[in-house]
Amino acid sequence: MKTFAEFQILGRIGKVREVGQTTRVSICANYAYKDRNGETQDRPYWNEITIWSESARKYVRNYAKPGDLVVARGTLKQGSFEKEGEKVYTVDLNCDDFSILASAKTDTSDNDEAEAAPETQKKTAKRK
Repeated sequence: MKTFAEFQILGRIGKVREVGQTTRVSICANYAYKDRNGETQDRPYWNEITIWSESARKYVRNYAKPGDLVVARGTLKQGSFEKEGEKVYTVDLNCDDFSILASAKTDTSDNDEAEAAPETQKKTAKRK
């Protein structure tokens, strides 16, 4: 039986950056909670995913921009390193599937649809 740990994030892109042979995308997901007055509030939470596949990286470079609504799925991997004599633990979010669901609205022109990422261009990231 195959076992694994996986994640799924639905949120909006904050920043896209190239780091060596990878692309890192920060995604903001909003968690709802009720405040002391009983009103529903949003609590933003940022996650950074790592994309390894060159084809998926190219897709992100060409189409993804801050504010786009995206879904990212992949595997979790715990790591560690030494810093100033202490062991620091990390959790890496390695993206295997990345899709743009809706483009961010930058203006109110009718040209928004033409600039949206084509759904058929959905790329699946496979880690090398």
